[in-house]
Amino acid sequence: MAVSVKTKDHKLRLLLADHQDGNQEQLQRLIAAAGYLPDITRIESTAQLGAALASLGWDALICADNEPALPLSAVLQHVAKLKLDLPILILAATGEEEHVIRAIQNGAHDCFGSDRLQRLVPALEREVREARHRADHRAALEMIKASEDRFRALASNMPGMVFQLARDANGEMRFLYASEGGHKLLGLNPHELLGGFDRFIDVIAAEDRAALLAALSTSAEELAIFNWEGRIRHRGHQKSKWANLRSSPQRLSDGSIHWHGIATDITRSKETEAALRRSREQLAELSSYLEAAKEEERERIARDIHDELGSILVAIKIEAALLAGKLPRETPHLAEKAQAIEALLDQAMGTASRVARELRPGILKEFGLQAALECQAEDFAQRTGIGCRFQCEDDIDLDEQRSLALFRIVQEALTNVAKHAHASLVALRLYRDGRHLVLEVRDNGRGISEREINKPKSFGIRGIRERSRSLGGEFRIEAGEQGGTHIALRLPLHFSSAQPPGEEAIQQNLF
Repeated sequence: MAVSVKTKDHKLRLLLADHQDGNQEQLQRLIAAAGYLPDITRIESTAQLGAALASLGWDALICADNEPALPLSAVLQHVAKLKLDLPILILAATGEEEHVIRAIQNGAHDCFGSDRLQRLVPALEREVREARHRADHRAALEMIKASEDRFRALASNMPGMVFQLARDANGEMRFLYASEGGHKLLGLNPHELLGGFDRFIDVIAAEDRAALLAALSTSAEELAIFNWEGRIRHRGHQKSKWANLRSSPQRLSDGSIHWHGIATDITRSKETEAALRRSREQLAELSSYLEAAKEEERERIARDIHDELGSILVAIKIEAALLAGKLPRETPHLAEKAQAIEALLDQAMGTASRVARELRPGILKEFGLQAALECQAEDFAQRTGIGCRFQCEDDIDLDEQRSLALFRIVQEALTNVAKHAHASLVALRLYRDGRHLVLEVRDNGRGISEREINKPKSFGIRGIRERSRSLGGEFRIEAGEQGGTHIALRLPLHFSSAQPPGEEAIQQNLF
């Protein structure tokens, strides 16, 4: 059923080309009787027609035939020249059919004799409605074209390939759309990608194809984001590229899956990542070398203190004891001085022994990690006055290098407690947890804030973290739930610092 023009707008703006007042009045009555509000403007010359058509918004043009100052052919030519989609209705005298037919062939829409004006309103409604439909259609097409132009401009300027990929109910894959960026990324033109999915698979590195197809299958089954990274064998280039494909799947009513997404070149980020990884490895090697050099220096200093300084102190004590034994009995004040010197020598010998143990704990090599940590806890308590308890639930057997690293971690943690924690008690615990070794250090001090953990000059914490990383472990430091600070180190009992699987292959492809 046709929709009346009245459902949109009761008002009709009409342009009447006629020099007689009577036709305008008659049209006014007919249109008003049909329920419209007619707004009729009458013109009598070509000049008036041009001025009127310059003002848009007319619903129709009604033109009387045989107007000497405004011929019908001139009206039609003027409207055609302006490319206006304006319904033109002709009022003709009876017997002018041939003339009118020629006008309709030249662009007029309908014709009415003076004795059949009752058909005017229905025809006017029809032509106005169709003109408005055509205008809406043109506007929609213009919007679609503008949207397509905008999309193509965005797609062509994006650093990658915009694509639409489809998988039908039978599992067949095909590209529905691929932007021009595919040529730079893949070495394939859009029409080549649209020609078959196999062309795309061919440029994927053979070792990465299975992962690509598996990711697509998982995305289709779970309707999850498709996110894949792999190598592209760009034709004409010896070195492969790295690409990332990311898109969102959509299941259609026919069971097919459509992906709308973008493929980007991530070669530079992969190269940066590999360079950063190599840099970290070099820093780790340098750190290990410096630690080894530091331990050698500590061992040398500890040996000098034990062998040379210790021997000298023992000799001085012996000489002081001999000298005290030869003092006259009538000089008790000198005997007291000799005893004080012997006490100071005992203190110096104890300090030298403690410093030597801290620099290079011989007990670590002779009796193992547990004994060394227990001795360290006792020395810490005696030196600082802070209670220190050590608990080891299992028999821990580690190589010398890792045992020494754990000893240094505990040493650094206790030093931090003594400097910053204001604690009265520290608890050390070492135990197995499956295939991992766990070391915990807890104190009842003032705790630690996030800002203190991350401040640039937290060299003690940074040193513990670096040692933990060199052991392949996980390090955590946080404020305790009931106050104090909790340090936890979890590391595998068996760890190799060799390069992760696949790393060498990645670097060979990038460089």
